[in-house]
Amino acid sequence: MTINTSATSLPQTEYTQRNWQNWLLVAALVYLLLVAVSLIGGGFKQAAGASAKELFEFASNPITGLVIGTITTALIQSSSTVTSIIVGLVAGGMPVSVAIPMVMGANIGTTITNTIVSLGHIKQGEEFRRAFAAATVHDFFNVLCVLIFLPLEIMFGLLDHIGAFFAKMLVGSESVSMSGLNFMKTLVGPPVHLLKDILSPLSSTFAGVITIVLGVVLIFASITYIGKLLKVLMVGRAKEVLHSAVGRGPVTGIFSGTLMTVLVQSSSTTTSLIVPLAGSGVFSLRQIYPFTLGANIGTCITGLLAATAVTGANAVFAMEIALVHLFYNLIGVVLIYGIPMLREVPLNCANWLAALAVKNRLYIAVYILTVFIVIPAILIIGSKLVGG
Repeated sequence: MTINTSATSLPQTEYTQRNWQNWLLVAALVYLLLVAVSLIGGGFKQAAGASAKELFEFASNPITGLVIGTITTALIQSSSTVTSIIVGLVAGGMPVSVAIPMVMGANIGTTITNTIVSLGHIKQGEEFRRAFAAATVHDFFNVLCVLIFLPLEIMFGLLDHIGAFFAKMLVGSESVSMSGLNFMKTLVGPPVHLLKDILSPLSSTFAGVITIVLGVVLIFASITYIGKLLKVLMVGRAKEVLHSAVGRGPVTGIFSGTLMTVLVQSSSTTTSLIVPLAGSGVFSLRQIYPFTLGANIGTCITGLLAATAVTGANAVFAMEIALVHLFYNLIGVVLIYGIPMLREVPLNCANWLAALAVKNRLYIAVYILTVFIVIPAILIIGSKLVGG
């Protein structure tokens, strides 16, 4: 009896020890993320100095910024990575007005993963129809959000004003350090200064470019491995959240989608987990719809975390763009899901497209090419012609 107990407790001890090691590794990777954001901001200041704003003139057109955010996120397949990089760019001098369309585009770009996952059901007729509708309802919601909020942003600076108001409350408009988070400069300073010393023999421009590239690589690596570790640590619990909460009403669905995305640090993972369940008929499209909206909100945590790493005069702007991303998703959910007429638009579009895709698989390729290549190209060309 004693032997059996110790035999079963030993694996449990090893499992607990492994979990602690994984959590410590997550903490180390979060620190690496904070350092990486600081490197990007510092690198742009070093490379461009007073000319930093001129570097971002290529994206001063909001349509171009939107397309950059969409395509970059579609390629990288991580809105968390892209928004963290954007926070670093703002810390280095990118105007918030240029960054806002980029974070809007990041929401659209991340949804291509769901569509790819749904293709796993392509041979199963009705099952594929349900899965494809579940995947694209997220796409249509994010596109509708852009259609509503981008014109409002261009005309009135709505999100810019909201983000600035709350960022000044948290950071202070003229502060040179994060209010209540002054330790960040001390925390991330040593590796940043060490790299600066190593690169000191190089010209400031070249050293700055190397610093930026290293920062981007570290952000990509840290978020990728944080996601992998959190999947190992939390996906079991996240699936329990998913199964127990999705069918209990829209508010619970939105909250569970938010919580699950925070747990696994990937909206793509969250929404991809729900697609097979929708395809098999466990949940209806109307039930998983609010869950996917919660994923939009949950993914904002990474950008907010990244913003805490920024110190100096641009700290308030870094926090502002992170808050813009959060409020954009929060207000979008409240507005679109809260108004019955708007709420039905993504559902109807997803059902319509799924029905077409079942009849002819060519519609799938046309849809992906149109959303992620043709429309962006038309928008850029059109904006250049209008601007010219």
